Amino acid sequence: MNPLAHEQGAPVQQPRYDGGCTCRFVRYRLSSRPLFVHCCHCRWCQRETGASFALNALIEADRVQLLQGDVQAIDTPSASGKGQRISRCPRCRIAVWSNYAGAGDAVRFVRVGTLDEPDRLPPDIHIYTESRQPWVVLPEGAPAVPQYYKASAYWPRESLDRRAAWLASSRPDDPVDAAQRAKE
Repeated sequence: MNPLAHEQGAPVQQPRYDGGCTCRFVRYRLSSRPLFVHCCHCRWCQRETGASFALNALIEADRVQLLQGDVQAIDTPSASGKGQRISRCPRCRIAVWSNYAGAGDAVRFVRVGTLDEPDRLPPDIHIYTESRQPWVVLPEGAPAVPQYYKASAYWPRESLDRRAAWLASSRPDDPVDAAQRAKE
């Protein structure tokens, strides 16, 4: 039985995901499951994280609630020249999410490692695998693409519907395409 379902046809409660920075000054909550989770192996993500890849949960900004503290937004360059805005704790400087130039403020790319329970959001896809470190072994059967992909080919229907809804009410640029353009 689904532990989130209520009896007698009541609405199903959305899962919550809480997270924050290392010093705990910044605390946030995702009010629903993200649209999709990327494990990005591009060289830009490797450089910016100092690691082999970045694990980002794409979610509508209005579903990210800042519970405590504040973030400092820092504009950084990208391969496209359009840059990205990385939101960091002003005290410990940990990056908690990014916004890509093409998507504006509509969608956040939340750093999964800043969640209290990051194991709840494994990657839905590995992207830019052509530049992954050779010693990184991807799980057998995991969706993986050499560069980027079309959301319609990989995202679940619910996420595509949510994407269509915010695209209709926000900027015409697509955050997934914008992320791709930022890495080009």
